[in-house]
Parts: sequence; C-alpha cells; structure tokens
Amino acid sequence: MTPAPPSSAEVLKGPALRARRRRIEWSRHAVQAGFLLTVVWIGGEFARWVHALEGGGAAGARPAGVEAFLPIAALLSLRHLVTDGEVHSVHPAGLVILVLVLGISFLAKKAFCSWVCPVGTLSEMLAVISRRLFRRTLGLPRLLDLPLRSLKYLLLAFFVYAVFFQMGPAAVADFLDSPYNRVADVKMLYFFERLSPFALKALLGLLGLSVVVPYFWCRYLCPYGALLGALSLLSPLKVTRHPPSCIDCNLCTKACPSRLPVARLARVSSDECFSCLSCVAACPVPRALRVETPAPWRRAVRPAAFAALVVGLFVGGTLLARTTGHWKNAITNDEYARRIRTIDSPAYAHDKGRVPSRAEWEAAEAETGTRP
Repeated sequence: MTPAPPSSAEVLKGPALRARRRRIEWSRHAVQAGFLLTVVWIGGEFARWVHALEGGGAAGARPAGVEAFLPIAALLSLRHLVTDGEVHSVHPAGLVILVLVLGISFLAKKAFCSWVCPVGTLSEMLAVISRRLFRRTLGLPRLLDLPLRSLKYLLLAFFVYAVFFQMGPAAVADFLDSPYNRVADVKMLYFFERLSPFALKALLGLLGLSVVVPYFWCRYLCPYGALLGALSLLSPLKVTRHPPSCIDCNLCTKACPSRLPVARLARVSSDECFSCLSCVAACPVPRALRVETPAPWRRAVRPAAFAALVVGLFVGGTLLARTTGHWKNAITNDEYARRIRTIDSPAYAHDKGRVPSRAEWEAAEAETGTRP
C-alpha cells in the first residue's frame, strides 16, 4: 500500500523544524564532545606518564586508549589474529579499537567518522569556519573531485597489500615483537612534541586546505575512512527516503556534508555517507527521510537509538576487552623506562627508512640491556 502524501500538519515549519534539527544535531555533537574530551584526556595522561618515566619518578598506569593512534600496528595485529589465532600482547587495545570501529561501520555505515573520530570532529569545525568565511559550502569541481577521491583508496590498497600480501606471518610477528613497535606509542608522542619544520608545514597545509575545501583529509586522503567506507556498503542501517512523503524541498541534499544527492535517492548506500544524520535533521517531513533497516523489515531507527548504538558498541566493546584481559599492554613501566633511555639507538630505526632484522635488533637490545 502506497503511503498518502503528507498533510500540511505533518510538514514541520519554523520553531518545530528548528527544534527537531537541534535534537538530532545536538545529540551527535554531545557524543562528539564526549569522545573528543576523552581523547584529549588520554593524550594528556599519556604525555604525563611518559615524562614521569623520563624523569625516573612514579609514572602510574599508562592509558591504553592511546593505542587508537597506532592504526598500522593494529592492522598488523589483526593480520596476526587472522593467521595465528591469538591477540598479540603488545598494544592489544589498538586491535580491539580497530575491530570495534570496523563493527560500527558494518552496522551503522561510517558513523565512526562523524560521531567518534577526533579528526572528523576537527574537520567539521573547520567546515563551519569555511562556511562563515566564504558564505557558502565550497567544493572542488567534479572533474577534480572524482579522481582525488580515489587517492584514499590507493593508500588503503597499499597498506592492505603490504600487510596481508607482501608480509608473511613471520615478518608480521617480527614487527609486532620489535623494539620499535613496543614503543610506537612513545615515538608517536615524540613526533608531535618535536615536530620537524616539514611536518609542521604539512599539518598547517592540511588545515588550510580543509578550510578552503571542507573535509579535505576525510574526503581525499584518509585510508582509514576508505576502509570504513568500503565496509559500510554492507551496512544494514542506511538513510532511506520515502518518495510519496517527500515534498521535494531539496533540504536534505543541501545539508549533506558529503554532497550526496539525497533528494534523488531511495536509499543512501554511498561509501561517502558519514551517517551524520544532517539530512534527516533537515527534512521537514519526519517520515520522509529516516534511518531504516533493509527490506523486507523496513524498521525505522530513531536518531536517539542510532546514537545509543554507536556509543554502546564502542563503550561496551571496550569494557568487554577489559574484563577478558585483552586491553592492557604486556609491557611493564620498567621496560618502557629502559627503552625510552635508548630510543634513539639503531634498534628503533623502523621509521628511518630501514627495518632491522630480528637478529639485528636482538643484538642491539642485548648491547643496550633493554631486552625484556
């Protein structure tokens, strides 16, 4: 049975439409703020912990959540899990977070990018600045946009090939056990604390590009987003439009940060959809555009339930990993302190263009006394 067109009473206007938009948008912004504050807290605690180890004082506990910023190590840990059937004891939280992010993308498209990811949150802030500066939403012409969007998939293909096809199980195990990987989190902190002029210019350049072309990093360069976008094609939860209830106002298309033609689609399946629900919030007919399960069920998922799903998966998965012993790093504070004192030795040269063999880094560790 075809639904009847919306009556005038069902079309939200003025205060009612603005109130609905605020409810949906503020719920996402609240989730974003919660995760962003958590990331800032973790970063501060980790820096304090490392500097305490440098000074030889009591460091306390290392925040395992910092491993979220070790995606390559997490991908290699995933490969190790697939081939060897075990969770590697070095940086297990990174693997857990990667699996949770993949799970969110499988169930709720790229909701991680628009609800959880701090880089996505920063990109959204820069997009707001862009609109206020230029009085409109800027974007590259289609002839440039399409080829540039392939860059993130080329980067993803490179990492997938290197991890799953070029490296054998023994090479993966060697990297996971290597001195560099054992302190990859510390190396990451030092990278940001001791930014080289080139790295600083690159970061400032990306920030500037993200103001001129909103979501530049997310849209064109993020291999993590490419992986989630590919997986999101399988997601059962997608924004669905009901043409009989649609009044063709085109507000959903104008609201979409990914510039998708939502007003012309029956179901938004694109790998570029962030599941930010901006289109749903902009729609003046609540039953015309909503998140739904696939046919034949076609059950609507309210924005509040969608938010609870994203947060619940992430928080629940983290708690489960803690209780099952797959969260805490096996490296002790004493080992970290010893390694930090020799972190510039050849044993940690993975980031300098050459990967030492296991025999080489075992010999270097024996010489410096840092072997666990």
